[in-house]
Amino acid sequence: MSIESYWDRYASGAVSKIGSTADSIEKGFGWTQYDHHGPSEELLCQPDTALELGCGSGTHVAYLARKGIETTGLDLSPRQIQYARERWSEVVGARFLLREAVDYLTETDKTFDAVYSVWGAFWFTDPRRLLPAIRRRLSPRGVLVFSQAPAVEGCYGAQGMYGNGFNGKILPVQRWAYSEDMWRGILMRYGFLTVEARVLEAPDPENLGTLIVQAKVGP
Repeated sequence: MSIESYWDRYASGAVSKIGSTADSIEKGFGWTQYDHHGPSEELLCQPDTALELGCGSGTHVAYLARKGIETTGLDLSPRQIQYARERWSEVVGARFLLREAVDYLTETDKTFDAVYSVWGAFWFTDPRRLLPAIRRRLSPRGVLVFSQAPAVEGCYGAQGMYGNGFNGKILPVQRWAYSEDMWRGILMRYGFLTVEARVLEAPDPENLGTLIVQAKVGP
């Protein structure tokens, strides 16, 4: 099984849990795993153009496009991209591409005011490959924002798992996790001048919070 097939299989479960388009629109734009919790699209600093890495069903892409922001969503899953195109076909300015993030960023000549990832491809891509590619495609006022699970204390860098479990065909899946201070250092090393990183507490403090990082090209 390829990594694309893995995400297609994940998409099959994710799509079945998605409500109507009206439900998605009502939820708005959110960075956390909890509905109506935490900041919204203001972290993107009012872009004219935006790129989502790992767009899934396309809800955030459609949300921004409906506000007049030309937004492109990338995903590795053919099922997710097909679903997003069908679900949001009437939304002007929303574009969905079946592409790997680094490949697309390396090959395109487009620039974006905002690149973002909501528990998406940023988490699953080696930052040593991804960050230089993002930096080259950001406009002079560009901003990068991503959210994912906080790192387990003391467990930093690449985190591995087997996508088919322990009795299936070998399919390694990696995620990258760092502390807030580590992310600040990494992002500044790749040319970002202003970096804010924090873990937003869950509505119930006993539940898992959300790491949210915003990095700007300028001050």
